[in-house]
Parts: sequence; structure tokens; C-alpha cells
Amino acid sequence: MKPPLSGWMGHAEPFAFDDHYRPAPGIRRNLCGTPPVVALAALEVGLDIWAKADMAAVRDKSRRLGDLFIERIEARCAGHGLTLACPRESHRRASQVSFSHAGGYAIIQALIARGVIADFRSPNVMRFGFTPLYTRYVDVWDAAEALAAVLDSGEWGAPRFHARGAVT
Repeated sequence: MKPPLSGWMGHAEPFAFDDHYRPAPGIRRNLCGTPPVVALAALEVGLDIWAKADMAAVRDKSRRLGDLFIERIEARCAGHGLTLACPRESHRRASQVSFSHAGGYAIIQALIARGVIADFRSPNVMRFGFTPLYTRYVDVWDAAEALAAVLDSGEWGAPRFHARGAVT
């Protein structure tokens, strides 16, 4: 069956960011991407909070969170094959920091199992986002410590962390 509407949520690999649409197998190909109304109501409240935020202060905190993360990763994870994959200068990057590693996918899965949510981009990029309105400096510190623990222990080598899912 050909879907009447095609969209990101019905794509075979939505995070591959292919140039051409490929429908997902089975019934999932019919997802068209319309967000649920309850989620939109929650979004409205979030937008109200953003409307009251001082954007200069938000951006400043975003930059400082990213700088702290880079500093902690380079201090705690040296020798584990990580390479900074984004600009070091905070004025040249958004509210995220990326590192590359050959085992990036499995490392991200091991972090998620520890409660640290980050995402993976092929072929080897681990991306960490920092939302300044609710991410604390201690959260960044703890995420860096968790990454160091995953790398030091080698737990990311477990087969369960290498099984690819539809979403990272």
C-alpha cells in the first residue's frame, strides 16, 4: 500500500537524513508526522516560559555549559580515542557539543542505559545537547563522569549496546 501522505515519522530511517524518501516497512509507513494535541498543549506552556527568558543570558549559559563539557571530557576521557567534532570556540557552536569515536553508537547506548541522554549521528558522532533553561552545571559534570565510566570500564563493548535500533 502506498501512503497517502509521506513524512519524517513514516520514513524507513528517519535519522539517516537521506535525500530521498523511503517508506518504512509495514503499517509504520503510514505515519504522517502530525503531533498529538496533548503534546501541543504542553508545548504552549513551554513557549510561554521561553517568552519570559532573557535570551542573552540563555545563550551565555549555553556557551558555558558546552565549554564545561569539553573541558571535563578532555580531562576525564583522554586516551580513549575521542575527537572533538564541533568548534571549540563557543561562539561558533550551538547548544550542543559533539565528539567522534569509532564506537560512538555503542557508547551512546551505554550512556542512555545510565540515564544520560545523547544521540548518535553516522558514521561516528556522539552529540550532547544542553538546554540552558533546565540543564544544570552539575548535570554536565555528571554526564562527563558517566562517559568516563563507560569508557574506562569498557561496558560499551557489550553486544546489547551494538544492536541498532530505529532511533539512537
